[in-house]
Amino acid sequence: MAGHNKWSKVKHIKAVVDAKRGKIFSKFSKEITIAAKLGGANADMNPRLRTAILAAKAQNMPNDNIDRAIKKGTGELEGAIPDEALYEAYGPGGTAFLIEVVTDNRNRAPADLRSLLNKNHGTFADAGSVSYQFQRKGEIRLPESAFDEDTATELALECGADDVSSDGEDWVFLTPVESLFQVGTALKDKGHEPRGQNLVYLAENPLLLTDLELAKQVVNLHEVLSDYDDTQNVYSNFNIADEIADQLA
Repeated sequence: MAGHNKWSKVKHIKAVVDAKRGKIFSKFSKEITIAAKLGGANADMNPRLRTAILAAKAQNMPNDNIDRAIKKGTGELEGAIPDEALYEAYGPGGTAFLIEVVTDNRNRAPADLRSLLNKNHGTFADAGSVSYQFQRKGEIRLPESAFDEDTATELALECGADDVSSDGEDWVFLTPVESLFQVGTALKDKGHEPRGQNLVYLAENPLLLTDLELAKQVVNLHEVLSDYDDTQNVYSNFNIADEIADQLA
């Protein structure tokens, strides 16, 4: 069972702020639309859509928003149906970035991202040159206040998770991609309602940043990429030493 790092808590706090700003609903809508476009509107037959709906509901996204996003994906509502893309990049200090994008303009998005990278000490990377450093995993979040470490470990074993750790705010259960829904259901059957359930990319060998100025540059790039309108998620292989995270926070 892995311990937590203060940078993980900082990232979580930013995610909470994004949720309050309403940005997260837009991201959920895009993911639901893409899932419905690729696999149909029946969540029972479409695992990606089922996972997206559960994640949206965990953040109290209204059912009307979910229904509209599904209908957009299946073509029942007018409007351009977006495409998804994954871009790879290098950041300051040799850091690696994966940028998940959902866009209705496949020409605009890479041009915009290239400009953002160039202005913030980053560069685009060739396909495959960064992604090999990450693993695709399922991630389920439960409030850390819900139970203690022994219970978290026991639940992980009983429900089929690969691992569980604390990020200072949540218990984070990691699962194989194909088991995300089953593990989430098992946790709910035991009375624990996830407040986050998503597919993520995890760095296999995180790079620990111990220099304040470098950390500022990397965090700034992460935030700039995250704030781009077409960005769904940004993943990187950096972690920040606790004493540096304190100064950043």
